[in-house]
Amino acid sequence: MRNQGGDPSFSRRDMLRKMGGGFGALGLASVLAGEGSVLSRVVADEPAANPLAPRLPHFAPKAKRVIFLFMNGGPSHVDTFDPKPQLTRFHGDKPANQGIKTGRKGGGTLMGSPFSFQKYGQSGIEVSELYPNVGKQIDDICVIRSMRTDVPNHEPALLMMNSGQIQPTRPSMGSWLTYGLGTENQNLPGFVVLCPGKPVVGPQLWSNSFLPGIFQGTHINNASLDPKAVIPNVRNRNLTRSAQRSQLDLLAKMNGEHLEGRGRDPQLEARIESLEMAFRMQFEAQDAFDISQESAATRALYGKGEFADACLIARRLAERGVRISQIYYGNGQPWDDHADILNHRNHAANSDQPIAALLIDLKSRGLLEDTLVVWGGEFGRTPTSEGSKGRDHHSLGFTMWLAGGGVKGGHVHGATDELGFVAIEDKVHVHDLHATILHLLGMDHERLTYRYSGRDFRLTDVHGEVVHGIIA
Repeated sequence: MRNQGGDPSFSRRDMLRKMGGGFGALGLASVLAGEGSVLSRVVADEPAANPLAPRLPHFAPKAKRVIFLFMNGGPSHVDTFDPKPQLTRFHGDKPANQGIKTGRKGGGTLMGSPFSFQKYGQSGIEVSELYPNVGKQIDDICVIRSMRTDVPNHEPALLMMNSGQIQPTRPSMGSWLTYGLGTENQNLPGFVVLCPGKPVVGPQLWSNSFLPGIFQGTHINNASLDPKAVIPNVRNRNLTRSAQRSQLDLLAKMNGEHLEGRGRDPQLEARIESLEMAFRMQFEAQDAFDISQESAATRALYGKGEFADACLIARRLAERGVRISQIYYGNGQPWDDHADILNHRNHAANSDQPIAALLIDLKSRGLLEDTLVVWGGEFGRTPTSEGSKGRDHHSLGFTMWLAGGGVKGGHVHGATDELGFVAIEDKVHVHDLHATILHLLGMDHERLTYRYSGRDFRLTDVHGEVVHGIIA
């Protein structure tokens, strides 16, 4: 509504802001500033800041970026990185302790691993025959054998590992990282998700939730890696670069005037920022995803296959300043081997060489020291059999490993009991893992917060302790 008889461009909202109500607007702006609010910038007559611009961490970081190799479905710890001779010794016996509450249907007898283990490197850490190439890099790897999570079911466990909560939808770790630190390359998304299809739960695993939309992960289906088509519709076929720039500048001006008159509109903010990102991406994204530019030797190092291509892309994104790349092993939950644990051999055959190659490649380029590589799934698998030769889900004790980025190489942290049922030494909850990852990137997990719905939220909620024992 306009004022009567005065300047027709002077609205009631303008009058309130310029009179006593203006103090309320300023107070509201200070409250919303913690939410990255546009209102706080509009009231101060300042241009909107770039939300993806690199920001200083809370303290000196050991890592600058993350590559998360996600073995969705749940790899078995006792068949990969946590050897259990006693499990083999008592193969076929009923578990002595029937009081262990696994959260699953129970039953089954103890089942020794069908895979042999071997010591690798100067550290002499034992690794399954499934991962011989990764085993050769073990002196750069910190193995956590005492992981635990809350629920042994895929959906809540996936949400916990990705967002710190078993209920949807909270911001994912990648969204928290880009919110807190921004990203070094303004022409590519700060958070890229590579999966040939989608894992169980899907986009909620890389959701921004209540964080601004620009921090959502960008999903790339790497089943096909034509660099011209890997991100659909990213290139404008009708306008030149200068014409697009003029068009976006006009839209930005119109949207800015809209925001100034109405206050905060997160959806409009996200749309403005996504348009700008899309404009910049069309000139660099194709180059980043074009692995044909790599030498024959490098391509041979990684091997062939969707996962191998994704690992190579992750290295290319890392050297281009992308904050976090997350690689899901495959569509759905491929590691979920209820029927036959021998299927792990196929999954490992597809991932062993590419993972080792990624570590070797990062190290040769001087990137491993400040790139944190994380390997693991949403949980482990039972030391008991399901059916005659499969394994069920298991959340009480399992294995993940980290490499580079300031962690101790050639180190084992924590332990499960002699049969692999329960973490008993130096236990690491998923909240602790998240707190540690943030710490390695220079972020205090208790200070990385976002005010929403009347309270401050964080990735670790009200939990989490940094695992200093794995930090170099």
